[in-house]
Amino acid sequence: MNDKSKLNSWLLASRPKTLLAAVVPVMVGSALAISMKKFFLPYSLIALLCSILIQIGTNFTNDLYDYLKGSDTTKRKGPRRVLASGLITVKEMRLAIILVFGLTFLLGLYLVYSVGIIILLVGIFSIFAGIIYTAGPFPLAYNGLGDVFVFIFFGVVGTMGTYYLHTQEISVVVFLVSIPVGALITNILVVNNYRDIEEDREANKKTLAVILGGDFSRWQFIFLILISYSTSVVLFLNFNYSLWIFLPFATLPIAIILIKMLYTLNGEELNKTLEMSAKFAGLYGLLLSIGLII
Repeated sequence: MNDKSKLNSWLLASRPKTLLAAVVPVMVGSALAISMKKFFLPYSLIALLCSILIQIGTNFTNDLYDYLKGSDTTKRKGPRRVLASGLITVKEMRLAIILVFGLTFLLGLYLVYSVGIIILLVGIFSIFAGIIYTAGPFPLAYNGLGDVFVFIFFGVVGTMGTYYLHTQEISVVVFLVSIPVGALITNILVVNNYRDIEEDREANKKTLAVILGGDFSRWQFIFLILISYSTSVVLFLNFNYSLWIFLPFATLPIAIILIKMLYTLNGEELNKTLEMSAKFAGLYGLLLSIGLII
């Protein structure tokens, strides 16, 4: 395999279409800090790099342990996986995981030095969670806890942690704005698990979709969208935000399309829904950020 092909394989393993999930919490947390006039650009840039690296490291770990556990095969309906396809070896992936999480830790030391020990704890727990998502004796993704992991770390922790970098404080408002971030990023996983329900059941991967069924996954998807939009209402009624806080409602047509897709598409057709769900989360996060700043 030539260098270009190898580079393409690593790019595929990083799952670039899902990396918006790492951008949105940093964007929204930074926007709230800007609205409070407590923003320092270097903090957000380093936090963004760390968030993306944690996402990539988690994806690499997921690829490795899904392959080792037999969950990923050449029959999978989702995007191609590099280990199952023979594009990258187990040894190479193990080394890459160490390098990515190691670089994340080194970059995060700047934030620890600047802000304090709490950021060190947040970083260590985030890296640890990314590993045990599919690795270890009790992998979260194999025991119905993947959705909880994504909501907490890519929603609550990512958003509130970014805000804390700038302000060294936590508030009810930052918790509220973290809810739609976590909900819509979790919906990316909901689509993924809904698509893979049969393969995961055969591999004894007990996702919520496997445990509770496809109907539950569709209702879960709708519920997470509804609580996302309700956040703007709460902020407007209780925290004196202007009508600009309803900017995310401009994404409603996309939400309706996604729900329809989830009820009408199957198998590989849902890969488009997966990609669109990531873009939806990104657009929602952007509009929410603008609403917070204005």
